[in-house]
Amino acid sequence: MRHTHGSVEVICGSMFSGKTDELIRRLVRATIAKQKVQVFKPAIDVRYAVEKVTSHAGANYDAIPVEKAADIRTKLDADTTVVAIDEAQFMDAEVVSIARELADKGIRVLVAGLDQDFRGEPFGPMPALMSLAEHVEKLHAICMVCGDEASRTQRLVNGKPACYDDPVVIVGASEMYEARCRRHHEVPR
Repeated sequence: MRHTHGSVEVICGSMFSGKTDELIRRLVRATIAKQKVQVFKPAIDVRYAVEKVTSHAGANYDAIPVEKAADIRTKLDADTTVVAIDEAQFMDAEVVSIARELADKGIRVLVAGLDQDFRGEPFGPMPALMSLAEHVEKLHAICMVCGDEASRTQRLVNGKPACYDDPVVIVGASEMYEARCRRHHEVPR
């Protein structure tokens, strides 16, 4: 079943906000509607399964790992109508032009990723993807310190906040990251 027009939808927020759960929910709906779905993820993300996108809550969906965004073009089936890209913050900048190309061809493009890195700064291609999207949904987690709404991802090293100059990309889960509100997010210089 083809769409009448393409679009880009971005699901963003901090870690533990439910981005991948929401992505999977949309994929399941598209599958029920008999749309041809393909899911891509960065090969660097091997936290749960190599060929699946998996939420922290345990939901999963089959996915194709790619080393670089351009691999999406070569692995895309001709009859695909919905393309999903999880953990898009880890993709190179070409993911933006690929999302635009696919939407221009009438494909619905679903993108999920962190909008901010652990320092609270824009993460990779996410700002550009958000600006070209027809729909952007920012999800929130619960602050692990106070229980308020959390919009930031706190990286911890030996139980203490990571320093600003630490590497930006370190793939991990609850063993090294927490959701935090603005007040409790710390990034020592």
